[in-house]
Amino acid sequence: MYSICPVVGDTVVQWIDLVPHRQKVLGSISTPVHGGGTFLCGICMFSPCLRGFSPEMGTLPFHLCLEHPLNCLLCLHTESIDWCRRKLKDKLKEKFECVFEGIAKAGNPKTLLNQIYTELYITEGEATEVNQDHEVRQIETASRNPHRPPTTITCTDIFKTPADRHQPIRTVLTKGVAGIGKTVSTQKFSLDWAEDKANQDIHFIFPFTFRELNVLEQKKFSLVELVQHFFTETKEAGIWIFEDHQVVFILDGLDECRPPLDFNNTQILTDVTESSSVDVLLMNLIRGNLLPSARLWITTRPAAANQIPEAFHGMVTEVRGFTDPQKEEYFRKRFTDEEQTNTIISHVKTSRSVHIMCHIPIFCWITATVLENMLKSTERRQLPKTLTQMYIHFLVVQAKLKNVKYDGRSWKDLPWSPETRKMIESLGKLAFEQLKKGNLIFYESDLTECGIDISSASVYSGVFTEVFKEESGLYQDQVFCFIHLSVQEFLAALHVHQTFTNTGVNLPSEQQTSVWSKLSKVKPVQFYQTAVDQALQSPNGHLDLFLRFLLGLSLQTNQSLLHGLVKPTGSSSKTNQKTVEYIKKKISENVSAERSINLFHCLNELEDGSLVDQIQQYLRSGRLSTKKLSPAQWSALAFILLSSEKDLDVFDLKEYCGSEEVLLRLLPVVKASNKALLSGCNLSDRSCEALSSVLRSQSCSLTHLDLSDNDLKDSGVKILSDGLKSPGCRLDTLRSGFNTEHNTSFQCLSTSSTDLQLCSESGTHRLCTLKLSGCLITEEGCSSLVSALQSNPSHLRLLDLSYNHPGWITVMEYPCFQLTSDPPPPFRLDPAGVRWLTPGLRKYFCELTLDPNTANRKLKLSENNKKVERVKEGQSNPYLQDRFKDCEQVMCSTGLTGRCYWEVQWSGWVEISVTYRGIRRKGNSRDSWFGGNDQSWSLWCYGGGYSVCHKNEYTPLPQSSSSSSGTVSVYVDCPAGSVSFYRVSSDKLIHLHTFKTTFTEPLFGGFTLKDTGSTVCLCDV
Repeated sequence: MYSICPVVGDTVVQWIDLVPHRQKVLGSISTPVHGGGTFLCGICMFSPCLRGFSPEMGTLPFHLCLEHPLNCLLCLHTESIDWCRRKLKDKLKEKFECVFEGIAKAGNPKTLLNQIYTELYITEGEATEVNQDHEVRQIETASRNPHRPPTTITCTDIFKTPADRHQPIRTVLTKGVAGIGKTVSTQKFSLDWAEDKANQDIHFIFPFTFRELNVLEQKKFSLVELVQHFFTETKEAGIWIFEDHQVVFILDGLDECRPPLDFNNTQILTDVTESSSVDVLLMNLIRGNLLPSARLWITTRPAAANQIPEAFHGMVTEVRGFTDPQKEEYFRKRFTDEEQTNTIISHVKTSRSVHIMCHIPIFCWITATVLENMLKSTERRQLPKTLTQMYIHFLVVQAKLKNVKYDGRSWKDLPWSPETRKMIESLGKLAFEQLKKGNLIFYESDLTECGIDISSASVYSGVFTEVFKEESGLYQDQVFCFIHLSVQEFLAALHVHQTFTNTGVNLPSEQQTSVWSKLSKVKPVQFYQTAVDQALQSPNGHLDLFLRFLLGLSLQTNQSLLHGLVKPTGSSSKTNQKTVEYIKKKISENVSAERSINLFHCLNELEDGSLVDQIQQYLRSGRLSTKKLSPAQWSALAFILLSSEKDLDVFDLKEYCGSEEVLLRLLPVVKASNKALLSGCNLSDRSCEALSSVLRSQSCSLTHLDLSDNDLKDSGVKILSDGLKSPGCRLDTLRSGFNTEHNTSFQCLSTSSTDLQLCSESGTHRLCTLKLSGCLITEEGCSSLVSALQSNPSHLRLLDLSYNHPGWITVMEYPCFQLTSDPPPPFRLDPAGVRWLTPGLRKYFCELTLDPNTANRKLKLSENNKKVERVKEGQSNPYLQDRFKDCEQVMCSTGLTGRCYWEVQWSGWVEISVTYRGIRRKGNSRDSWFGGNDQSWSLWCYGGGYSVCHKNEYTPLPQSSSSSSGTVSVYVDCPAGSVSFYRVSSDKLIHLHTFKTTFTEPLFGGFTLKDTGSTVCLCDV
């Protein structure tokens, strides 16, 4: 018998005395209990027990009458957990089962999330370094690289522990540009749980957005109170202890967090009932001080990813957006009419800029909204082809929807009523003013600064529901934003354009000018030129898209689409032409390669494709390598290559022009490629600085960089080492020299003459092979590399420092160079010494002599078999099996191995070749002539210039010569499978051509003398 402590009141918990090791509770009753007795639980038939509860908890959600058996607290607690889960799941299902692709607003047509959801690529990232590039640049970069990592993560498996990890993942940080699908991914995760489809081991999912949390900035909560305020089900169920349950917190939109998150100077909280500010709660939750057993999924745009220190997130992931097949999948799910769908997909592919932007799901929705409406009444040839046209039509569609829905007007009526114009003017001003500040989320104070009261803003968001949206946080505080950054930039550009057209005020430069009617004809030109200059000066391209829209709005054809909203600017054709010429001038100047790419997008918006069309003609005709291109034309080539639908797998600079100037113009192509072949291109420290910047870039796709046969020296290696230190460096192989190994388990990135090979293990790159053969490296250069490798720890399997002069005390003394496997892997240092510090290819010079036993009888050898001349009468040489019987050819006596270099003086008409020994010696067919078969590679030298020939395929070279004599050199890298020919001019090597293959037999030098009197002489170096 237990003594009962009666408590008077309605719906109370009765407490009883303790029995050994067990506390008792009677449960919730409707009337006071007086007296005592023994009660059994009606569910588990055990005596009622209390575990960890106190009177301060409040009441349980179960109101039990004295006429019914009482349930023990363990059973009541289990029932309360189940009841709360059911309620929470119902709430999340109601909230997330429908998605509003523009803005969630009452009355908008709903789309089932499960119906429209297209699986996104979520990939494991490697760093949370800030990516300062404009997000449109990041979108363009991602769209150029269709090569995905071998494994991706579905949103359902976001917390699944990878096979290579031993500890479960507590915190996942997911980054991605605005509109890429981060929020939708978290909603899909929550919906699948709520619908019992996945992750049923999780007891509770609590999704928060930083937009909602921002409005609580001045208030204090405990973690329990914060959860109970947003999710009242937990309060009703009396749940306040979460340690024994699997809980997931979703914190969506870290980039929108306004309270500063200072992890170094923050109050430490470990009690979930202790009150503090919201930012302190969040930081302690993220640090693991509060609820260390809970899991967290945090989403953010890339620029804010570093707000959370690396120590506090278990895994970084990135939402990559739609691939090309996923774009099609989205449109096919969006529309049921197959013909309409095919038309939309086909049209999107015709506009490269639109196709690129469709990499982000929200732009697919914008495109679908526009084209769906236009196809009802517009011919296909009139569909929008530029971004400006797409956003103009999007605004027109929204204005018409507003007229029909709220004003009772017809769809065919002009969309711009006085009220609509006022709304757009106000939204444009807000867009521009907040864009200058970098704000994408607006609160009442931000609106007040722009002269918009909160009631007007709510009206705007209610009318233009798919342009400007309002979200109600806790306590009904309003938060506003545009549906996407690009919409804000378009409206900002429209506001600047209208302001200048109507008043002559140049808002971006804050310069006051006279009224439009008093302006001279040149002043509009100055307006656009100023905008171009300011965009070029803006950090990291933050005005790139704004400039595209502003220039696109200058076209009369685009202004006509906004008739009634935008005042025509008059004779704009001359203005546009001068703007086009100004942009081309800027492209020709020393602007960064990335900025020049955006200038080509600007030319597209101005409907000028002359530069691009010219280069495309060269490419189609195969005459690009024969043309001397201007700087602007090289930039046009970069734009074409980056805009191409073809994968940028291998970029070989020598296919275009092996020079440093061209490399710097084509640097964005290098960054977007998997392999960059830059060997023997006379690169200097200037190129090393550019490449180091590429390696540090988060958007760099390089895995193979070949810099061999460039005199990098210690200074260049030091500069490259800065890039190799970067956590974002993805190089698998940096090759700067001699490579005789091939291991298919490694992904290779070749940078000739230096070979840094990294193998990918568990999503991270480890340096496995380091080859720095023939890079003019001394002890100083080795020290720079050691520093880089210590910053980015490596597990070397092979170290090759041959053909350098590193000194004898440096290499094995450094911890990162310890080769720990047993037996130790190869360590290559020989050949080494001062002689390998000779600049250029001459350090590989090999002394060759002609083999008289192979010489055709019309060839006369002299000067100790160093010189050969074709004579009219045949020599009385005995017939030998190795002698060329019908072809006027001769071979060298010594085979070629490793790296070999030699120089030849020639006159007349000759062929300089390398060949297998087994080439046919009899007959006058292509099987016997050098260059006429697959066993030899030839350079033709004659009075008109040079040509190359292999497999009887003859290719003239752009290098011309008016002389009938000259000096050429040959460089053979047998292991690398390359034969390069150069013209020697005043001790300078000018690249002519490189053959690339795989050699299967020993090679020999060979010569053909086409005309009587022609000569060849092997030179001493």
